[in-house]
Amino acid sequence: MAESGEMIEDGVFVDIKLTDDEIIQWEFMQQRSIECLLRKKKSLRARFMYGIIFSLVNLVAWFLRDYGQRVSLHFHVLKACGPEGHECFQTMGVLRVSLGCFIFFFIMFLTTCGTSKLYNIRNTWHSGWWSLKLAILLIALVFSFFIPSDYVHLYGEFARVGAGIFLILQLISVIEFIAWWNAYWMPDERKKRSSCCGLFMSTLFYLASLCGIIAMYAMYASKPSCTLNIFFITWTAILLLVMMAISLHSKVNRGLLSSGIMASYVVFLCWSALRSEPAHEKCSPQHDNKHVDWMTVLGFLIGVSAIVMATFSTGIDSETFQLKKQVDQMEDDIPYNYGFFHLIFSLGAMYFAMLFISWNLDSSTRKWSIDVGWASTWVKIVNEWFAATIYLWKLIWPIVRQPKIMNHEEPMQQDQQ
Repeated sequence: MAESGEMIEDGVFVDIKLTDDEIIQWEFMQQRSIECLLRKKKSLRARFMYGIIFSLVNLVAWFLRDYGQRVSLHFHVLKACGPEGHECFQTMGVLRVSLGCFIFFFIMFLTTCGTSKLYNIRNTWHSGWWSLKLAILLIALVFSFFIPSDYVHLYGEFARVGAGIFLILQLISVIEFIAWWNAYWMPDERKKRSSCCGLFMSTLFYLASLCGIIAMYAMYASKPSCTLNIFFITWTAILLLVMMAISLHSKVNRGLLSSGIMASYVVFLCWSALRSEPAHEKCSPQHDNKHVDWMTVLGFLIGVSAIVMATFSTGIDSETFQLKKQVDQMEDDIPYNYGFFHLIFSLGAMYFAMLFISWNLDSSTRKWSIDVGWASTWVKIVNEWFAATIYLWKLIWPIVRQPKIMNHEEPMQQDQQ
């Protein structure tokens, strides 16, 4: 038995006859396409579930840091928390929650690493089984409160390294995004895109960077005695000039947009570093107010949101870190790298711990504060310098690499002759 159909080809109706096997195969392919689409949607929704879980864990860590002392009486039954439960709140409480979160996401990394197809059982595990995964998370969090304090402190030292790795990966992701944005706004005759938009965006970013430099001088370097802040801001301004000069060099010729965006990002990092200076410092415009006001709470909530967004955006950007770019994606391929996603979240667990304790394992932080202290300031300053270094290296690397390629091709041509 066969069914016929009609198809228009060059204005002529062509009669097509399909056998039963071809019809069954066509229906199977249609059904499979629908199933793949549904599985992809479920996988994409799962990302937000993990983001919500990560946000809630952040809030638990904050509660134990700022208000854990009120419930410390319930911790005295645990030997690991000490006789009065002091080893389970403030800094140690944050580290214990971070450790539990790290264990959970590292388990997810181990169980989803290498997943490539939507019909793999590990895809189902990543996108479903939420009751079991929440149970594993709770067990990991509770288990962290039974670990002796010495081991938790050792994890804190390890978390510093993990948080540093997270910052490096985040920087690479941001720089790749800047490169993509620059390519998007570049003039293109095929897409009928003029250079006016790119020029306008470049001007806007450079004006914002200049205003940021002036504002930082006014707020954080108003006194001649603020030599360290003057150095930070001046060096940032020098970096902006260097990035602009190299971008406009005839051999590089990357335009002003990418360097303008990067300039704004570097200025933001410098401002964030200066803002992390302790409030009691003479060059800090912030007041050491012991009372919590709405600005402090708002700043804290923005900080937590930034942690979650940084972790989420880096986690889904696995293509940036692939050595071999995948050109064609099959219909049943997973929409993003699950293993990399969970690995970033496990590093993000270390990162939020460092921000909550201001990278200092031996002292407590003020309530509703986040990433404040000299350690945080220097981490951000080094982060700024490292970001500028990576960007400059990406600009000059093609020029450095070109002579090596030419020198490699010359012997091959001589051999052929």
